[in-house]
Amino acid sequence: MGDPAKRSEKRFTKSEKSWIMYDWANSIYATNIMAAIFPIYFAMQANETGDKLYGFAVSAAALVVAVLAPVLGAIGDFSGMKKKLFSIFLIIGLVFTAFMAAFDDWRLMLIGYVISKIGFSGSCLFYDSFLTDVTTPDRMDRVSAWGYAMGYIGGSTIPFVISIVIMLLMGQSVLSYKIAILIVVVWWAVFSIPFLKNVKQQYSVEEPPKALAREAFKNAWRTFKDIIKDKKILLFIIAYFFYIDGVDTIISMATSYGETLGLDAIGMILALLVTQIVAVPFSILFGNLAKKAGAMKMIAIAVCVYFVITIIGFFMGFNIEQAELAGGDKEAALRLSSTLFWILATLVGTVQGGIQALSRSYFGQIIPPERSNEYYGFLDIFGKFSCVIGPALYAMAYSVTGRASIGILSIILLFMGGIIALAMGRKHCARAAADNGAK
Repeated sequence: MGDPAKRSEKRFTKSEKSWIMYDWANSIYATNIMAAIFPIYFAMQANETGDKLYGFAVSAAALVVAVLAPVLGAIGDFSGMKKKLFSIFLIIGLVFTAFMAAFDDWRLMLIGYVISKIGFSGSCLFYDSFLTDVTTPDRMDRVSAWGYAMGYIGGSTIPFVISIVIMLLMGQSVLSYKIAILIVVVWWAVFSIPFLKNVKQQYSVEEPPKALAREAFKNAWRTFKDIIKDKKILLFIIAYFFYIDGVDTIISMATSYGETLGLDAIGMILALLVTQIVAVPFSILFGNLAKKAGAMKMIAIAVCVYFVITIIGFFMGFNIEQAELAGGDKEAALRLSSTLFWILATLVGTVQGGIQALSRSYFGQIIPPERSNEYYGFLDIFGKFSCVIGPALYAMAYSVTGRASIGILSIILLFMGGIIALAMGRKHCARAAADNGAK
């Protein structure tokens, strides 16, 4: 029968389940709105000016949250504020996502997208910081990994497939795209209810004084100085900045790179689905292995897998480029590259959820729980500014050499930076994890 205490230890508490459920709820936004469906719908409705402004709008939304993150985090650490701020950003996200479906004018759609993305990103900032409130340091890896796993099922598979079926049945009409956007609103809202009901702020600092904003800025500055002093946290954030930039660049550039090479669009969409499906069990596996081998070791393994992914990406392009230059069989080269794309997509699925989940949970283990919002606010800055260096490296290498394959290979520099910083901070991080485990 086994030890009842151990069985109980493996079960998730109500607050842990409810926290995990928000990943299930919000991941549909990342899939339908940010990655797959809304960008196509917007391109259908917008003119050339709108297409050019879209990239600036995406950057603007990320910049707003990145700049505000430390201050929002500092305010959220005051007693009773975290849940209120989470709820405000959730409502903003839901309302303005619905706003995007209500209008056909691309200008209004773009305004809705910018504000809804600010709401989505803001809610995720506070959601991440609630990890320290819902569980203990020794359970964070597992809880965080299950969050990502459920997110891939809830956001990246079930409603995504439903949306695709509706669009195919309705001939990819404007109405079908609007319905796909409204599916996001309904799914996100309904499955956020357990989080709103059952997740509570357990750790906080003193009651907010009258000069709340001034005090928040002071706290944010204090946190920044504390991060600089604490080598284990500083080196992890530096490592995170590099490797998460590489991860996000591969995610965002994969289909664009494939289109540059002439790969079949439908095949790439199906490969994207495979990535999400594979990510479910591997996110859970990474959480379980982290308990035995350690989160830092599993993060390092994931970074090494991304080395391999980047090299496969290089050979995808190199194969086609060589066929074009040498006058070889381009059709055969395309078939081989398509196969390599599927291998790449599968490999991404094995590590994408794991590296994100363990980064989130490991950070929660090495920071003061009562100041989790402040610290996650600074981590969020690096997350929001990620995918800046990577695309620039790609574009620069591509422009100089005229080869997209060299552009994608340049991303390996980011993973090298990440692994070096992880190695430098290993002793500090290991000591921090041992200290937290002993408490």
